[in-house]
Amino acid sequence: MASRDYMHRLPDAGSSLRRPASLSRRLHIDVPLLLLLMVLASVGLVILYSASGEEIHYVKRQSVFLGLAFVGMLIAAQIPLEFYRRWSPWFYLAGCCLLVAVLFVGVGAKGAQRWLEIGGFRFQPSEALKLAVPISVAAYLHNRTLPPSLFSVIGALVIVAVPAALIVRQPDLGTSILIAASGLFALYLSGLSWKMIGSAVVAALAAAWPMWQWGLRDYQRQRILTLFNPDADRLGAGWNIFQSKAAIGSGGWSGKGYMQGTQSQLDFLPESHTDFIIAVLAEEWGMRGALLLLLLYLLIIARGIYISLMAQSVFGRLLAGSITLTFFVYVFVNIGMVSGLLPVVGVPLPLVSHGGTSVITLMAGFGILMAISTEKRRVLF
Repeated sequence: MASRDYMHRLPDAGSSLRRPASLSRRLHIDVPLLLLLMVLASVGLVILYSASGEEIHYVKRQSVFLGLAFVGMLIAAQIPLEFYRRWSPWFYLAGCCLLVAVLFVGVGAKGAQRWLEIGGFRFQPSEALKLAVPISVAAYLHNRTLPPSLFSVIGALVIVAVPAALIVRQPDLGTSILIAASGLFALYLSGLSWKMIGSAVVAALAAAWPMWQWGLRDYQRQRILTLFNPDADRLGAGWNIFQSKAAIGSGGWSGKGYMQGTQSQLDFLPESHTDFIIAVLAEEWGMRGALLLLLLYLLIIARGIYISLMAQSVFGRLLAGSITLTFFVYVFVNIGMVSGLLPVVGVPLPLVSHGGTSVITLMAGFGILMAISTEKRRVLF
């Protein structure tokens, strides 16, 4: 009898596992990721003020964009993953229809036709595909045997190729690369065999010459040629890279001081508040400032990889990994083109460069990461 009373007083093992969820989990907020993003956005505004020539309206406008982006992130975090998975075909189809509409009734600017204008509001449909493509590929692979079969791989490649080809027609090679990468990352993380990866590399090498001859526009070929010989036309095609490298080199280790950069403040550095903003940082804060910014990016990427590893479903793992690695590509491509290691393709530095729709799309992706991070954990015995 005593032993029965003792057993009766023992705490229920299941009840100890059903502890009340924390406020952050109930709100679907990944606190470490949120703090890192807030620090990065704050640093970005400080850099933007100097890079824009102390034009406060750029900072105010970017602050509005960031505010909307953080709200969008929190909203995206509240949506169950099952909703994203089930509705992914419709997101994808709507995005592709908008890309087709751009080709016929799109608004042009600077020699490109990338925008739609409805009721006086202008937006870039390709930004939505940065999320629709990885979501669609992850959803497509979710219910299939992994590693994927050749048939599944072909299906995933079609999902990636259609919007990428439409965006190349605009033309917008940088966005097309990012969207293709987001889908390919999801495919790679599904356990793609090295045999298929090797075959893809061989196919890409075989397609390089035809793409050079007939797939690229003249200015795109010029950008690649400038990469290998920027001194051939310093006052023309090589001007951006020449000034960017001069700004980075002149900053040295400790920099010239905040708002004291000569290349940026005297308007030698083009697009200093958008694509080439990290050159402003390197000139004014030096290499140590650039390394601290890179460390911040690295911590965000590391957190994203951790969320991917801890995800509770195949869909969550593939999507989280794709979003994180695409963010890495953002950073890598921007720094590579600013330092002269990659051709200039117009990719902004995430949460630092001035921009609107790209920031909102990026933060929505982090909202999905938070939804994956706070997904209900299963108890494994």
